[in-house]
Amino acid sequence: MSSLPRSCFHAVLAVLFVASFFAENCLSEELLDRKPNVVILFIDDLGFGDLACFGNKRIPTPHIDSLAASGVKCTMSYITNPPCSPSRCSLMTGMYAQRFGKSGMARGLPIPENHPTMAEFMQDAGYVTGQVGKWDIGSVGQGPHQRGFMEVARNAPGNQYQREREDGSPVYLTDLDGDYMAEFVDRNAEHPFFLYFSPFAVHSKVAPTPQHYRDRIPGGKGTAYEGALVAVDDAVGKLLAMLKKHELTEKTLILFTGDNGANIQEGGSSLPYRGGKGPYTQLEGWVHTPTIITWPGTVPAGKRFAGMMGTIDFYATMAAATGRTVPEACDGKDLLPYLKGEKTGDVHEYLFWHNADPTDAPRRNLYAVRWQDWRLIKQGNTWRLFDLKRDPKELNDQAANQAQLVTTMRERYDLFVASLPPLKPSADYKGGGQVPKGWGWEIGDGN
Repeated sequence: MSSLPRSCFHAVLAVLFVASFFAENCLSEELLDRKPNVVILFIDDLGFGDLACFGNKRIPTPHIDSLAASGVKCTMSYITNPPCSPSRCSLMTGMYAQRFGKSGMARGLPIPENHPTMAEFMQDAGYVTGQVGKWDIGSVGQGPHQRGFMEVARNAPGNQYQREREDGSPVYLTDLDGDYMAEFVDRNAEHPFFLYFSPFAVHSKVAPTPQHYRDRIPGGKGTAYEGALVAVDDAVGKLLAMLKKHELTEKTLILFTGDNGANIQEGGSSLPYRGGKGPYTQLEGWVHTPTIITWPGTVPAGKRFAGMMGTIDFYATMAAATGRTVPEACDGKDLLPYLKGEKTGDVHEYLFWHNADPTDAPRRNLYAVRWQDWRLIKQGNTWRLFDLKRDPKELNDQAANQAQLVTTMRERYDLFVASLPPLKPSADYKGGGQVPKGWGWEIGDGN
């Protein structure tokens, strides 16, 4: 083949240079305009006083603390539908679970088919969606893969925390979870992604916590529970390291909290409040969780937000971050203006708890309302009122001294209850959606 004339050769080079220039610049603009990744870290039974950044003086949680240093600590954040299954349903739908009849555990009750889960919402926005850990949402056939998660980490065989790899070797579940999170980010770094991490830790039966985690407690005499929290922190560290490796730290919104309050019997802490799971559910600590939200460069670093909010707000916040309108049925609100200081005060004027299922465990029945510093709760046939600012341990009932306030708060509570459909008894439902069993990932279209 004869060579091109010199003039044609230079013309071709010019065309190639211009094409390359525009391709690089378009790619740069695409990266700059990329929607933020969203990660939700939803820790089981995490107490308000369990983390170093929330005042715990024994348990080192440097990776979680780094989230607080680079973002906002939310100190008045609530779970509106404890415990585990209702809490997850409220998070994943962005609404009070009582809106579809889940007024107790009701494990196996379907979540609404006509309302998109977080994963379905994000998949529709062009995101790769991934789930690692506990599901406990919806009915049989409403597992994570059927409700919008395109990539689901399979549930390895074994006991709650003692699992085995495909080659038969033992692995501590929280370690495996951290590896899965890092794998998901590594595999999807070139695309906007939504990752939902909901580990079993630090749920009950933490006795198998490896000794090397307990040894990291000052003095080397940590309990199984303290070591389990160190392991969770390490798993978060694996995620953060992978985000840093791919230069995604400033492109990622992370929302961190727990599914309900402290596991007191295992060693969890709700300080400065009292209460938690088990026999302590009627106190503030069961529903008041430590929350951290970080998005470097967008959310200010090292700040504290004390406005009343809840996990029902995570859906609306995620929607706002991605530039989309939240579905109409959501009860939550966008937290970003509050985190940035553009708005102040409480996100919700009132928050309500109406877990009234007569077939559920009595300890899970909870009737309460929050307004400003006040918590009104029905115990037996008596409504009690506590000033959480002056009395965080709820030792001094103020109902007799604040009769008008009790009346006003009860009226608002009654209006909320009147807006709900009939509850669906827990006794009518068993089982529920499941994470697929095995090793590695189930990958598909999330439908």
